[in-house]
Amino acid sequence: MQQKSKLFLQALKYSIPHLGKCMQKQHLNHCNFADHYYNRIKLKKYHLTKCLQSKPTISELARNIPTRSFSSKDFLPIKQENEKSLSENMDAFEKVRTKLETQPQEEYEIINAEVKHGGFVYYQEGCCLVRSKDEEADNDNYEVLFNLEELKLDQPFIDCIRVAPDEKYVAAKIRTEDSEASTCIVVKLSDQPVMEASFPNVSSFEWVKDEEEEDVLFYTFQRNLRCHDVYRATFGDNKRNERFYTEKDPSYFVFLYLTKDSRFLTINIMNKTTSEVWLIDGLSPWDPPVLIQKRIHGVLYYVEHRDDELYILTNVGEPTEFKLMRTAADTPAIMNWDLFFTMKRNTKVVDLDMFKDHCVLFLKHSNLLYVNVIGLADDSVRSLKLPPWACGFIMDTNSDPKNCPFQLCSPIRPPKYYTYKFAEGKLFEETGHEDPITKTSRVLRLEAKSKDGKSVPMTIFHKTDSEDLQKKPLLVHVYGAYGMDLKMNFRPERRVLVDDGWILAYCHVRGGGELGLQWHADGRLTKKLNGLADLEACIKTLHGQGFSQPSLTTLTAFSAGGVLVGALCNSNPELLRAVTLEAPFLDVLNTMMDTTLPLTLEELEEWGNPSSDEKHKNYIKRYCPYQNIKPQHYPSIHITAYENDERVPLKGIVNYTEKLKEAITEHAKDTGEGYQAPNVVLDIQPGGNHVIEDSHKKITAQIKFLYEELGLDSTSIFENLKKYLKF
Repeated sequence: MQQKSKLFLQALKYSIPHLGKCMQKQHLNHCNFADHYYNRIKLKKYHLTKCLQSKPTISELARNIPTRSFSSKDFLPIKQENEKSLSENMDAFEKVRTKLETQPQEEYEIINAEVKHGGFVYYQEGCCLVRSKDEEADNDNYEVLFNLEELKLDQPFIDCIRVAPDEKYVAAKIRTEDSEASTCIVVKLSDQPVMEASFPNVSSFEWVKDEEEEDVLFYTFQRNLRCHDVYRATFGDNKRNERFYTEKDPSYFVFLYLTKDSRFLTINIMNKTTSEVWLIDGLSPWDPPVLIQKRIHGVLYYVEHRDDELYILTNVGEPTEFKLMRTAADTPAIMNWDLFFTMKRNTKVVDLDMFKDHCVLFLKHSNLLYVNVIGLADDSVRSLKLPPWACGFIMDTNSDPKNCPFQLCSPIRPPKYYTYKFAEGKLFEETGHEDPITKTSRVLRLEAKSKDGKSVPMTIFHKTDSEDLQKKPLLVHVYGAYGMDLKMNFRPERRVLVDDGWILAYCHVRGGGELGLQWHADGRLTKKLNGLADLEACIKTLHGQGFSQPSLTTLTAFSAGGVLVGALCNSNPELLRAVTLEAPFLDVLNTMMDTTLPLTLEELEEWGNPSSDEKHKNYIKRYCPYQNIKPQHYPSIHITAYENDERVPLKGIVNYTEKLKEAITEHAKDTGEGYQAPNVVLDIQPGGNHVIEDSHKKITAQIKFLYEELGLDSTSIFENLKKYLKF
């Protein structure tokens, strides 16, 4: 099924450099709405033997990408220890292959994109776009619609699928792990399927049927990571392809969303703090779009439709958090919006789903997950507190008006299916065996007090039977930007670390979105240092409460999270032993002063404008990781970067690494012989993607680095990883 990632849920995937200079892929508050590049995440259980014999996945192929690594050990007089090489550790995987193949092991496979339409399921199988009967979706009986190899791309995969209303056409967006550029193909469905058209650089796209029963494809065109143009096209005997909207403000981007009942196509124009929505009538798609409400600085709104009424999720009014309003579809302006439902303070709206008689809100309140079911006939509200282990939602598209399905997951627990049945008014969970991690691990929710007295939530995982937690290794996660939640999706390597005795701590600092829009506002622009203070307070609180110690503490982040990590390494390096960063944003000042970069103008409301505002410039200088490097002892640092990354330019990462090495060298000379200098590794991967989340090569390199720096035996960790990852 296609993932129902609502407007903001998907939109920021294309806008917000979302991870850093910064990331671009849940949820209604700048960024969650883009949880990496997958339109639908479906997890199936397979025996490992089946997986080992199947065709390689993108993640399997990614581990074969060549790399260039540079280490400070190459030029510093550091005592070398006899550690196993990465290749030797990889050999450990092969030693257990035979044993694992004869034992039924469970594995969770992420399906990139899958959509159900009519009686068929459309998805990728190998290098082909295929479809099969719904009841045969898990079998090998399928029809090939298009071979991706015809596009002559390197390891292409399908990122998104849309089927025309009457199933005459299917459109699929295709990209590679080495680039963010996407190609949209349109396949005519017949006895002999054939590619009807191909459009480069497509961002979002949706089908609408016009009054003459003709399928119309609406799509947005992306250039230099900016998405400003909207097109509509028809195929067959009456081919048309025309641009009908262009956004002229470079700080805004455009995203398309089809309301769940397919009544309206919405054209959403937005930046980090402001949005504007136009409606295309699904019955008359060639008519001019109708404006709902002209953009008002600081006002965000998102639109759904039901029974000639618009339901509008917006932050307008006080408090400036999201609230649900509604108005008649023929009187959409803001003066006609009536308040329908308000959220509690410190509540994050993750998503919204609309049904015939119900509206379902997926919420995060005080770091716990809730589902609120609103009866539209009587305005009743039923609030359901979800299991305390749950840290994230995975939405499920569903056309059945009687049920609302979704999945819950955590960093160490694979997704589990739940269904709310409206008739019974109850939540039902997937039956089957209970995951053993439930009994062998604990999840704790603690708070740290920041310097200004603000309570900062943390989520902690560790083994139930762990003794003397102060002597256990600790891996801290942080992000803190764009109002984006810290990613809490299931990652097999995180589970294996907990099984091996590690403590995992997720610090939900200001600048992120875990506690709503104000939580983001309190950590952006000239309040960025709040996030740094929060991170420092979290680590000190963890140590103070007996969770590990500085010599066993590691810190990890990607993209914009690198700002806080780099700043902490400059200000309080003694709190850490080692750090891993992926595509980190480390040179904030110089990047934000370079307006030739594709995303600088879109980033001004997050970081400020140092080119024209001296206050912003001086403030950025106070925390920018690159600007504050100095001769001192640093934790060891492993950086993964991507050669042609347009979101976080490689130049800034290389400059940071070189300056850091110079400072380490200077400090080593002043300290004298016997000083154990930190190891600094820059691992440059080819390609133009921003983050390859499930690259096995990256995962094993980072874990190997952490184990070596902490002096831990990595034999069992790699054997256990083999149970979950396909090598």
